[in-house]
Amino acid sequence: MTEYLIRRVLQSLLVLFLISIVTFGLIHAAPGGPTQIFLSPGLSQEAGKIQAKNLGLDKPIHIQYIRWVGDLLKGDLGKTFKNNLPVGDILWPTVKNTVVLMSVAWLLSLIIAIPWGIYNSTREYGLSDQTASLISYIGFAMPTFWFGILLQSYFSIKLDWLPLSDMYSMGKEGDFQDLFMHLILPVTVLTLGFLASYVKYSRSSMLEVLGQDYIRTARAKGMKESRVIFRHALRNALIPIITVLGLDLPILIAGAAITESVFNWPGMGRLFVEMAVSREYSVLMAITLITTVIVVLGNLIADILYAVVDPRVQLGKGGMSA
Repeated sequence: MTEYLIRRVLQSLLVLFLISIVTFGLIHAAPGGPTQIFLSPGLSQEAGKIQAKNLGLDKPIHIQYIRWVGDLLKGDLGKTFKNNLPVGDILWPTVKNTVVLMSVAWLLSLIIAIPWGIYNSTREYGLSDQTASLISYIGFAMPTFWFGILLQSYFSIKLDWLPLSDMYSMGKEGDFQDLFMHLILPVTVLTLGFLASYVKYSRSSMLEVLGQDYIRTARAKGMKESRVIFRHALRNALIPIITVLGLDLPILIAGAAITESVFNWPGMGRLFVEMAVSREYSVLMAITLITTVIVVLGNLIADILYAVVDPRVQLGKGGMSA
């Protein structure tokens, strides 16, 4: 187990290194790269060159990359190009806000989707199963931004039941009840999208396992159906579900960008959109790096959970095998 974890951590570090190179190179090679920020109509070309030199943007790109990585290792995410503000001061509060929003939506989806999918697998094509299919079709087909605007129009503007946007009402920062009210609409939007896939995956995975010979044997021995489902079938059915959850982390961040923009939620996704418009590349690189770390950690945790869920999974020299 220890050898496997060391190998996976080293692989993860290699992935982070390669992605950092690609991200850094693409951003600097894109039209209107960092140096173009200083060539605005309000700033002379000479002044722009001086500012670029002060920030080290006049150096060769590989030197800039080495300096950037060196600063990262010291915990310095850099500074914004336009205002010379520390990126960390701008970014870390939004990361916390995104974690609050996404964790609530994600956990709520899992609490609903997995039991619902298991239930539907035991009552295939019943009313509950058909209802879940309908919700899944709606979740897959409905654009996130449109659904968010629809909820705002009805529950916030027409009925005036819920806040229209933001994370807190003015003057109520830190109030849990106010935060809860602001969470309802964006969490509803995100949860619908997650349910669309998680219910389907849970149901399909359980149906596949319930069709196996050892399940039929357990039933033939007179074992209680609840014991067959939760002791024999569920553990094997969870493996593909864990895989989906690990691979879904990039989708979580992408969904946050749209939802946070619609609801004016002060999170990392909305910040990414704003920084892309204003071409603050130092912030964009930091967000990309943090997202990559989250995705890599998610996949690493998923690999470890395989062994926890199914003891037959052996982590040895050859990697993971059943």
